Amino acid sequence: MNRLCAAAVLIGSIVTGCGSERPDVEVLKSSEPVVVTATMSPLRSPSAADIKAASEYRLQGLQLRNQGRYDDAISALRRSTDLDPQNLSSYVILGWTLHLTGQETAAAETLQQALDRDPDHVPALNALGIVQLVSGELESAVTTHRQAAKLKPDNEIAYYNLSLAYHRLQEYDAAIASAKQATELEPGNPHPWVALAIAHWDNQDPAPARQAYNQAITLDSRYRNTGFLTHLARAGFSPDQIRTTEQVLAAK
Repeated sequence: MNRLCAAAVLIGSIVTGCGSERPDVEVLKSSEPVVVTATMSPLRSPSAADIKAASEYRLQGLQLRNQGRYDDAISALRRSTDLDPQNLSSYVILGWTLHLTGQETAAAETLQQALDRDPDHVPALNALGIVQLVSGELESAVTTHRQAAKLKPDNEIAYYNLSLAYHRLQEYDAAIASAKQATELEPGNPHPWVALAIAHWDNQDPAPARQAYNQAITLDSRYRNTGFLTHLARAGFSPDQIRTTEQVLAAK
C-alpha cells in the first residue's frame, strides 16, 4: 500500500479531510495540533529553553517532511520529543511521519508514548488507529477508533476509518452506519461517500451504493475515471476495497 495513505483520513478533516486531493501535509489540521500538554508528569521537567528549542525542531521537522526529506524530518522530530517530552503533538507528528515512511512498528510505539502520558489524547488515537488499519490490525483499529469517537463524538476521522475497518471485517451494517456518520460530519469530502458506497455494495444493496458514489462524483468529477481510483490507497482503502469501488463505478 502506498504509505502516503490514510492521510486522507488523518490529515485534514478526514482520514486526512481530503475532499479533493490535498497535500498530505494537511493532516495537520486535526491530527497535529501545535501545542498539547500531557497529563502525566515526565521524568524530567524541560526548561523554557528546551521547550523553545523543541518547538523549533518540531517546526523544522514539519518543513523537512513537506519537502520529502523524511529521514531528516524524523531526526528533528525525535530531538523535539527528547527536549520536551510533555508535548504530545511531537509524538503524534513523529508517529505520523514514521508511518508515511512505512515504519509502522516504530510509528505505533511512538504514538503509544503519547497515549502512555494521556490515554485520552484523541489525535494520538486517530493516528494509531490509522497505523493499525493500514497494517491490517483491524480489530485493534476498531477498538482504537471507537475510543477516539467516544471521546470526541464529532470525530469524522474515527468514523471514516471505522467504516473502512468494519467493511474489511465484513460487518457491513456497522460499516454503513459509520460511513453515514462520517458523511454527516464532513459532507464535502468524497472519501466517506465512497466508503459508504462500497459498504452498501458488499451488503448486496446496489441502489444506495450508486447513490452514495454519485455524491462523491458531484464533489469531485475525477471519480468518474477508473484510473483516478488508485489514489484511494492514500485514503486508507485496501486493494480489495479499491477493486470494489471500481465495480460500483462500472455499474453506474
